[in-house]
Amino acid sequence: MPPAPPPQNPPSSYQALCSHTHLFPGARCRLQGLPHPEAFAADPEPIDVHLRFSDGTAAAADLRTGTATAPATLTVAAHATAAGTPLDESAWAVKGFTLEQDEVEMTIGARAPSPSPGTAAQDAGSPSGRTEAPSGAETRTGRE
Repeated sequence: MPPAPPPQNPPSSYQALCSHTHLFPGARCRLQGLPHPEAFAADPEPIDVHLRFSDGTAAAADLRTGTATAPATLTVAAHATAAGTPLDESAWAVKGFTLEQDEVEMTIGARAPSPSPGTAAQDAGSPSGRTEAPSGAETRTGRE
């Protein structure tokens, strides 16, 4: 009898296709390749994510699950849009997870408290012209 195949390790990160060039409240990203998308949508687990934006750029991100009093958080490494607009590392609350066929759609909520530098990934990005306005509305300096 041949030996049993070695156990398969889950990928180090999962790809998520985002519908826009950057994140903002209401943006949506679809997690792909999850082994059990229905279970993940109902009870998300912490994972590393490789975000792919609509302009073809990408960024490393870290999804951490929420608690009874705090939502799940997506921390995104610094990166630049295809137009060259640099975006600082940022953290976003995740408003929800929805099963969409064999993928899980994340709906992005409000900005979360700023992460410590280098939280999402140490290897990407540059300083940004992005700031948070007192009202919670995002303000940009520079071009996208």
